[in-house]
Amino acid sequence: MIHSKFKTSLLCGSVAVAMASAAGADTVSLFCSASGAEYQLCSDAATAWAKDTGNEVKINKMPASWDEALPLYQQLLSAKSPDIDVMLLDVVWVGMLKDQLLDLNTVVPAEEIAQHFASTVAAGSVDGKLVGMPWYADTGLMFYRKDLLEKYGKPVPKTWAEMTDTAKVIMEGERAAGNPDMWGYVWQGKSYEGLSCDAIEWLASSNGGTIVDAAGAVTVNNADAIKAVDLAASWVDTISPKGVLDYDEESSRGVFETGNSVFHRNWSYVWGTSQGADSKLKGLVGVTALPSGSAGGPSAGCMGTAHMGVSKYSAHPEAAASLLRFMTGLSEQKRRTIDAAYNPTIATLYEDAEVLAAVPFLGDARAAFDQAVSRPSSVTLGDYNQVSSAFYQAVHSVLAGETTATDAMSLLQADLEKIKARGGW
Repeated sequence: MIHSKFKTSLLCGSVAVAMASAAGADTVSLFCSASGAEYQLCSDAATAWAKDTGNEVKINKMPASWDEALPLYQQLLSAKSPDIDVMLLDVVWVGMLKDQLLDLNTVVPAEEIAQHFASTVAAGSVDGKLVGMPWYADTGLMFYRKDLLEKYGKPVPKTWAEMTDTAKVIMEGERAAGNPDMWGYVWQGKSYEGLSCDAIEWLASSNGGTIVDAAGAVTVNNADAIKAVDLAASWVDTISPKGVLDYDEESSRGVFETGNSVFHRNWSYVWGTSQGADSKLKGLVGVTALPSGSAGGPSAGCMGTAHMGVSKYSAHPEAAASLLRFMTGLSEQKRRTIDAAYNPTIATLYEDAEVLAAVPFLGDARAAFDQAVSRPSSVTLGDYNQVSSAFYQAVHSVLAGETTATDAMSLLQADLEKIKARGGW
């Protein structure tokens, strides 16, 4: 039985976008993100597919926080519910849901799969089965005010220390010039999965590791990781508002796009939202890879590839697979890239003249993918949620001034060792 809380959320967020018009037509349930322009892009694509095929699509709007979407999926899949057919998947969910997802190798032609970057296909594959079809590639990026860097004669910072200094100078200058609401840097400091993404970028770019290494060893308690978290804590209530401790992607984007921050860490969709016709920042935003921990060091944007999967319990697997193929196909990925700057997973689109004209930073984003760092979900498997939760709670406690990075990382190391001992990895 589905918990009443999730059932209410599901029903209230459902919208039929196209009525079935042909005898024998199917109704396919699709989950779309509610973030930024994502919902409109997703529903527009579903409407187009429904019109082409004569089927009906019932769109379910995911919770605003993706952390809340996973338990919803797990409830529905555990109940073998017919209310779930095609779903949007965070890359870190693939291993956790693998046993309840259809092997897409059986319904998607091999030549279609081969169009996608091999790394994104691998990220959606478990034990030789493709359970998540790549939909868009993403990594953490740094957005910045080109006009303000030019005004103050500052280069785009290459290190976190340079970013800190530049943010402070420009913030203070703009406040003195009459904008008391200006901040230097906004990001995702809320105690949730988004903080795991931000924090793993700080660690990896500072040679502090990725919480758990590829062999399964817990590595989080090291001097470089501690230094990186200490630096981030120093931003709170100095170049970042104290409210950053409760910011997610959308709330931090809101500060940046109202013109009240010099730098902003987020995913690639912010390019599209910041360059809309009615945006205050149209023409004023630059995009670059995230800073490194030291001069000449690596940048390390968190890999955030999104996939789409089909429930094994779908009553209409062929129609569901058809919708998935349309949503993840070349023409739809091209539209999403041009309209909203979502990075495609199909390699040929990075050489498409129309795409590059619409999204000039795409070449730089592709370079950022080469240095992207993955969260340790493929190593920790079903324990990933526990690992990530322990990590972001520990980091948040440091950011909030409740403990020191030295103590937090030491305790976190011990906690993760216990989780590993129980899970086996």
